[in-house]
Amino acid sequence: MRTASILREIIENRRTTKPDRFTGEVIPEPLVREVLESANWAPTHGFTEPWRFTIWTGDGKSELVDFLIQWDESRSGRNEVREEKRMKSVESSSHIIGIGMKRGENPKIPFLEEVCSVAMAVQNMWLTAHSLGLSGYWSTGEIGWSDELRDLLGLGEEDQAMGFFYLGKSAIQPLPGRRITTIDDKTKWVGGQTSETP
Repeated sequence: MRTASILREIIENRRTTKPDRFTGEVIPEPLVREVLESANWAPTHGFTEPWRFTIWTGDGKSELVDFLIQWDESRSGRNEVREEKRMKSVESSSHIIGIGMKRGENPKIPFLEEVCSVAMAVQNMWLTAHSLGLSGYWSTGEIGWSDELRDLLGLGEEDQAMGFFYLGKSAIQPLPGRRITTIDDKTKWVGGQTSETP
């Protein structure tokens, strides 16, 4: 199979799997490092390489659970159902990767471009995880973009937290992919369109 065909198959078959559908099995560290290494090859304007990761696994996951529960309590008070959901997501995951964007020193590079670069790093992780038979879930929401998470990740005031990437092994068979419309419905050609297929 051609490399392009393999890549397309990986892209089209990657699925989001929520942590409550993970097995809880621990992923060997070399595989986790392979996922992280792929993030390091994301496109980056001016070689700022703005992605930063904090990883919770093993006994370290209790620290993350405490942070999540305290954050929830500070917003809406104690909620045992939400606490249980948080704990299950963390416990079912092998590794939870905190995602951060650290701004480069070049002021000419816009903040948004740095955020986009980190998003591409996460996509690299997702595709690599899928190719290794692993599953991932990128969780954001209010907490994912919060100053509190930014501080937990050890980032500065000019930087940005971008949520969590839950990594695990899926306990379910992923559903077939689908798109509501075709790429032609989302594309505008200017200057002509070739009918040739490579």
